[in-house]
Amino acid sequence: MESFRKLGIIPQIVQVIEQEKFTEPSEIQVKAIPLVVAGKDVIAGSATGSGKTLVFGAGIIQHCEHGKGLQSLVLVPTRELAEQEAKALRKFSKFKTLKVAAVYGGVGISPQIHELRQADVVVGTPGRILDHMERQTINFSKTKILVLDEADRMFDMGFIDDVERILRGCPTQRQTMMFSATINDDVVRISHKYMKSPIKVEAETNVDPSKLKQVYYDVQDNVKFSLLVHLLKHEKSGLVMVFCNSRISVDFVANNLHAN
Repeated sequence: MESFRKLGIIPQIVQVIEQEKFTEPSEIQVKAIPLVVAGKDVIAGSATGSGKTLVFGAGIIQHCEHGKGLQSLVLVPTRELAEQEAKALRKFSKFKTLKVAAVYGGVGISPQIHELRQADVVVGTPGRILDHMERQTINFSKTKILVLDEADRMFDMGFIDDVERILRGCPTQRQTMMFSATINDDVVRISHKYMKSPIKVEAETNVDPSKLKQVYYDVQDNVKFSLLVHLLKHEKSGLVMVFCNSRISVDFVANNLHAN
């Protein structure tokens, strides 16, 4: 646990880390947390599952106080990630009792408006954040930390214009952090335009490429599922993960695999 303390994490967070039985910080945590808690703008090349929520969470929790307005905004590409990261930030900040609100579309806006009045930290998707901006139900005047998480994915999903509108709506005197699995052209352009002398850190991939076998099938959409069934019938490993690009696709694949 001493290794976490050496990163400059405040005791309130270390106490939670001890309760969660984390033993050693990840590579991205070692490289980025000291920069984040020092208030630096950071671009972190880091994949999902690398422990990046604790990286920006350490800075947010250290520099925010309950009851002083919306001080931190975390932008994420999906509702699921908003819920996941809001839950993690509530857990890490429980000894500072920060109010963390998850804000996303597809649900009623009235409960969110009520929650935003008391929120110290907001984790949200760009579309719903813009909705609140237009309704004037979110106030960025006290915001001093802005995080773009999974930035490359957010831009691939077409949110780049929305993100820029939100960036322009926040105070210019702030700490900005960007986390992205890949540092692509959009990430670089946004960093040049909206960040102050950002420090770039990257974590090495956790997977040895020599241990991977990759195969690509170029097929029509209407035969993809049939091919999947064929491949599963001949798979001998006993464990398979199937990734889909939408909730509708997940439901279709899951229901039809049950039927087969």
